[in-house]
Parts: sequence; C-alpha cells; structure tokens
Amino acid sequence: MRKFAIGAVLLMMVGITACSLLLPERFAVKGPIWSTLFGTGIDAPTDGVVESRFQLPEGFQIELFAEGILKGRFLQFSPGGDLLISQPREGRVLHILRDQDGDGRSDGQRVFLDGLDQPHGLDFHEGHVYIGEGSAILRVPYAESGPDTLATSGAPVRIVEGIPAGGNHWSRSPQVGPDGFLYVSVGSSCNVCEEEDARRGTLLRYNLDGSGEEIFAAGLRNAVDFDWQPGTGKLYATDNGRDLLGDDYPPCELNHVERGAFYGWPYANGDNRPDPDFGAGNEDKIRGARTPAHDFRAHNAPLGITFLRNPDTPTVLRDTALV
Repeated sequence: MRKFAIGAVLLMMVGITACSLLLPERFAVKGPIWSTLFGTGIDAPTDGVVESRFQLPEGFQIELFAEGILKGRFLQFSPGGDLLISQPREGRVLHILRDQDGDGRSDGQRVFLDGLDQPHGLDFHEGHVYIGEGSAILRVPYAESGPDTLATSGAPVRIVEGIPAGGNHWSRSPQVGPDGFLYVSVGSSCNVCEEEDARRGTLLRYNLDGSGEEIFAAGLRNAVDFDWQPGTGKLYATDNGRDLLGDDYPPCELNHVERGAFYGWPYANGDNRPDPDFGAGNEDKIRGARTPAHDFRAHNAPLGITFLRNPDTPTVLRDTALV
C-alpha cells in the first residue's frame, strides 16, 4: 500500500510538471495547477499573452499595470484613488503605487499592513479599512492626504472574532452596504455536507462595530463576493457550485440575495434540482429555496463581482456587473 501511495504521488507530480513545461502558454492550466497545490507564485504574463487571452467590449482596454505581486487576491481602491491588494498566503495587504512617471506602469508597491491571518476581502468606509481574515473582521483607521500617501493612522482592531474558519472555503469578504450594515460571506467547510455551524454557507450581517450578528441569507455554498446594483439597490452574490457530479453540472450561480432567503445548498443545485447526496427527505426545503438569477457554466468558479458605476462606461454596459 505504501509503495502504491508513493507511486501515485510521483505520477501526479510528473503530470503536473508536464503540464507546466509542455503545454502552450495560452493554456490557463499551465502554471496555476502547481501554484494552487503548493502555494507557489507564477510569473506575470507577457503583454502578448494578455492581449491574446482577453477579449474586451468596445470602449475598454487592458494592459499590464503592476508585476511581482505574489498570490494577490482581492483589490480595492480607496476614496482617494489608492489601490490595495490582499495577499492571503503572505498575511499582508499591499499598497500598489500609482503611475506618476507616465510610463503606464505602477511606480512600485509597499506594505500597507502585515502580520494578518489570511487577509482576503477589503472595503473602505468612513475613515476605516475593513479586512476579512480567516476567522475575524479587522478594522483599521487610515489617512491619505494625496496620491500614494495612504497609511494606517491607528491600531487595527478585530471587531468580529470567532467566525468559523478553515475548511474548503476559508476566504472572508466584508463589505459595508448602502444600509450602513457590515456584510460578510462565509463559505462552506466542505464540497457538500450539512454543516455543524449554521453560519457556514451564508451571508452574515453585523452592525459597524461588529455587534448584532445575524444570518442574512443561507444556502449559499461559497458566495465569495457580492455587490449592490446601482439604481435598484438589489444585492447580488456570486456562488460556486459543488464538485463530483461531472464536468457539466451543477451550474455556478449569480443570486439575488434577500434577507431571510434560502438558496438551496446543500439540498438542491441550480434550478432547485435535488442533490443526489442530500436532496432526498428535504423536499420542503427545496421547494422553499430561491433559484439563481443567472447560471454560469459548471466549475466556472465566479469570484469577484463589481457593478460598473463610472459615468464614462459605455451606455450598453452601464449599471451591469463584471464577474
């Protein structure tokens, strides 16, 4: 048995190495497999790869802006226009400097905050940055008096602690909503299961000081990110479907999230089709579940979502979302 296990590991490593070395650069599987399994970084793509991999609608352009940001995850601009990016594996948040010398690239980077526990989602609100850690929400005051002056202006405080941590979906994304409450996504601990902690697979809501925790919506397997649609104020969240049901099922989801609603997981997938492992005996829960506002391809893994608010956005795309 031991020889078989060693052989299986060696075969897997050979396969991964072959993908990394032999596949053409255009294949997304090249490099990220190794990075995902072992936490290593990958080189930034060349300008040619960027141009060939992304197709953009009229009115948009794409180009490299900053490099050398290992394992960056989420980005957020401050009210003054400074850019932060989280690095969960590094335990820090970086400040990406602006292009003040006019060469089209960032002028560098510096650490905004480090010593953190898997920092992921970021949000600015009324003089504070909210940072989602593995089991907590951190709030730190900041100040900025001009370009590239963004800095902390006081001690960080964990206003929420004890959020269920680890498991398959460890990332935490805090955002302050237009109603003045703090929202936090908490993904499932597993591929598919009935959770022991009811807060997993949910969107939580708090007062801005971290008090008053409530489960705002449930049945969301892994709602990594969410945003409010301009004009309507409706809240939409991405959601990643489960694995091990084939290459083409179930769909990943975009959900219109409302307070007190249930979105099906783990009892139903997609358009409320009963889950083969947990659907039987839970027909009442399935009948009461909300169906997705939009289906993505299976295993598409939608993560960030941002509604376009810039007044210069082409009319055809105004108030729509990028995922």
